[in-house]
Formats: sequence, C-alpha cells, structure tokens
Amino acid sequence: MRILIINPFGIGDVLFTTPLVSQLRQVYPDAFIAYMANRRALPVIETNPKIDRIYIYERDEFKDDLVASWSKLFQTIRQERFEVVFDFSLNASFGFFAMIAGIKQRIGYDYRGRGRFLTDKMPLKGYEGRHVVEYYSDLLRFLNIPLKSNLMEVFVPQADQQWAKQWIKEQKIQEGQLIIAVIPGGGASWGKDAAQKRWPVAQYASLVDKIVAKSKAAIILIGDQKEQALSQELARQSSYPVYDAVGKTSLMQMAALLQLCSFAIVNDGGPLHLAAASGVKTVSMFGPVDPVVYGPYPLSAHLVIQKGLACQPCYRQFRKAGCTHLSCLRDLSVEDVFSRLNL
Repeated sequence: MRILIINPFGIGDVLFTTPLVSQLRQVYPDAFIAYMANRRALPVIETNPKIDRIYIYERDEFKDDLVASWSKLFQTIRQERFEVVFDFSLNASFGFFAMIAGIKQRIGYDYRGRGRFLTDKMPLKGYEGRHVVEYYSDLLRFLNIPLKSNLMEVFVPQADQQWAKQWIKEQKIQEGQLIIAVIPGGGASWGKDAAQKRWPVAQYASLVDKIVAKSKAAIILIGDQKEQALSQELARQSSYPVYDAVGKTSLMQMAALLQLCSFAIVNDGGPLHLAAASGVKTVSMFGPVDPVVYGPYPLSAHLVIQKGLACQPCYRQFRKAGCTHLSCLRDLSVEDVFSRLNL
C-alpha cells in the first residue's frame, strides 16, 4: 500500500492527523506513507518514524516559478505510484492534482463543492460540534479501518531533550522547583489577525506575578522569533524575573522544554497543540474559536478558560465575525484564570 497525505495547513492541523497516521501504520505496517505539508510544519513530520517521505508545498515559494514548481512536484508524485491519498486541503486544486497524478482512491471532505475530484468524500459545511481530530480520523472508514486511538503524537529527538535539560541547568533553575511554561504568542495560522486569538500581554504579566508570589515557580517564556517583542513586554511588566526562551529554540527544542514543565499557560494556536501532543497539561484561554472543535485534545485532559459571552464562539464554518472589541479575551480577568489554577 502506497499512501499520500496532503495537509497544507499549520502545525496544529498536521498534529491533528497524527492519530490517522498511527492507525494507518498499525494496519499497514509495510506501507509507504508520504506526507505533503508546508515548511512551518516540517519539524513535527520529519521526526515521525511512521512517515517515510515528506514533500514540501510552500505557497510563497511556488509563487516564484509556479509552473516549474508544480511540474516538478507533479512528476515526483506521479512516479511514486500512490494508490490512496487523504486530502485535507478542502481545495479542489489538490484533488485535481491527485487525480491527474494517477492516484485511484482520493479521500477527503467535500466543502462547498471543492471535493469534486475525490472518489470518496464526506459533505462538510465546517468543523462543528466535535474536534477536528475526530473529523480527520473519520476518513479511515473509507479503508474500512476502525480507529482504536485518537491520541496525537509528536516525537522529540533525544538530542533536543538533552538540549532542554542543559538549558534548564544553565538558567540555574533549582531541582524540584515548579516550572511553568507561559506562551503569550501563538495563533500564527491567522496571519495578520493572530492577535485576535491572544490574551493581552498585560494580563499575562499580572498572572505571572500572582503565580510566582504564591508558588515561587520558575516561569519560562516560550515562543518563536516573531514573538520576541511580546515576551520582552511581558518581562518588562512583570514584577518577578522570568526565563525567556522565546526565539531561542527550534520547534522540537520547544517541545522538549515543554515536556520539562508541570504545565503550560498558552493561547489558542500551534504551541497549544504541540504541548498537548507532547503530553503536557495545558491551561488555555479561548476567545473567538470553539475549543470543542479546535481546543487541546483530548479536551478532558486540559483546562480551557473562556469568558462565556453569548457571542462565543464567533468563528464558525471557517469565517471570522467582524468583531473589533474582542471582549471575550480582553475582559477575561487575571482572577478568572488564576482562580482555576491548582497551585
């Protein structure tokens, strides 16, 4: 069996497919499983021993020479003679691509008629009422495969685990001290609107003060390079020193650091799902997005905090509301969060 998985979205979406990958590998231990993803999600795929080959589809890179880039990728895929593709793109272009590449069984969701080139498809208006992990795993039924586990997976290399332990040692964090990760960024999949998924940094700083005052915890700020201004502002506003790792780690080093923390306090976004897949308990603040659908998975293992406004969630069927006040996050107080922590 030669299987291709297409998912051009962010880190969280790719992690949502890992239960499906795991089940495919269990049922077809000798299968050749390949994955097409964007470059941002590459680290969580290339360390997965259940995936044999990776193809990078990066839209911005393809723009430089669209015809040549697509032609090269098409020839590569066609030569691999895949028998089955799981297409999570919700985009007719990828279905057409798979069809002309000779992949006979093309499985996915039919969103707004975009699944017209798929051979096996489920109608979809949007992900609602249950988690995307479960939606994705549903597609296994087209291969008559029962799902035995929905747990997400991430595989952190030993070298990155050793790096994280050394980093903790270099910060002179005391052995046995409570370590809490705080991730004030995230939400990169929303691009220029990423801030609409983030609890305000001033609230984060006040929360850190209350946590340290009560528990003497070591607070590690985590995030990518683009979020350094956020972490610097949080550190400036906090009354206590924090350990800033923002922009200083690879994605797998980030996962390794998270695994050394008692829990992570985080916004809705890729880092939340990286923490959950790494086996780390999370406390997350949700505003416009429904945590039942896009929250940490499984939801029962994590703490999600919402303001509980009548307008929540306002992101539905892949569309954001024209909200400008974002009261769901701005009015979520420090006490709302702190009172829910078991310190």
